[in-house]
Amino acid sequence: MGGGIGKGWCAIVVILSAFVLATRCDSINKCDLYEGSWVYDESYPMYNSSKCPHIRKEYDCIKYGRPDLTYLNFRWQPTNCSLPRFDAEAFLRKMSGKKIMYVGDSLSLNQWQSMVCLLSSALPPQSIIIEDTINSSTSVFYQDYEVSVTIFKSHYLVDVVEEKIGRVLKLDSITDGDIWKGNDVLIFNTWLWWYVKGEKQFGADWGEKGVTNCANEKLPVFGSTYPSGIPKAEMVVEQVLSGVRKPVSLLNITRLSQLRKDGHPSSFNAFKGMDCTHWCVAGVPDTWNQLLFASLFSNHF
Repeated sequence: MGGGIGKGWCAIVVILSAFVLATRCDSINKCDLYEGSWVYDESYPMYNSSKCPHIRKEYDCIKYGRPDLTYLNFRWQPTNCSLPRFDAEAFLRKMSGKKIMYVGDSLSLNQWQSMVCLLSSALPPQSIIIEDTINSSTSVFYQDYEVSVTIFKSHYLVDVVEEKIGRVLKLDSITDGDIWKGNDVLIFNTWLWWYVKGEKQFGADWGEKGVTNCANEKLPVFGSTYPSGIPKAEMVVEQVLSGVRKPVSLLNITRLSQLRKDGHPSSFNAFKGMDCTHWCVAGVPDTWNQLLFASLFSNHF
């Protein structure tokens, strides 16, 4: 865990294999879901985190003593439309018989835990089966809908092998890809581990000089502009994906996440260290999954 905010949340790529909704592109073209601001809304959060059995101790901020709860009451409001509220039953109905897999690092785990909390909040416990960790993965199976939601641990997505000179990244080799192929929706995230020391975000980035971490941050950055701007590497991601012909969507969560300096565990975790990289659950990752829901299913906004 770092003392600053890592840039691991830059972008999330969603690949739809054997499951493509014709309405998706039309919907996104009608409105830029990622241009907007955070607004206070007392109808949020969408579930009670104390009743979700899936939250790990790194992200369970309330359990580990976070006293302020206002961070739970903000929702993302696109400038020219409305982001549909996450509907767990609708999601499960539409995904009936499908397999969903999150692939990536601890930030993917963050988003996966949010998703299973969102879904589990709408169902009786007896209809939910948690499968043991197998081959770097853990699954939750919603048997009434025959939907599985899996997290697969992969820091770099590509292979890492031991050689005489040490651990080497094989950029042209993805052995785990054979495991991923059986899924209908794949949500990829990788970024944080590519930095040897990890990029940090300090108060100067959001307009508070002298602030060195996210401790005691209780409100988001208001408005739609982040003072330090978007990481240059995100532009590279967008450029590369624009040339991909397969059904791939970018959940461009960079800016909306940057604005949430209040959404991190800080010291309210089991390890008592300053964590300004991950996110409280419930919290910002719920919005990532709202955007996933909207990207997959919404016809209009």
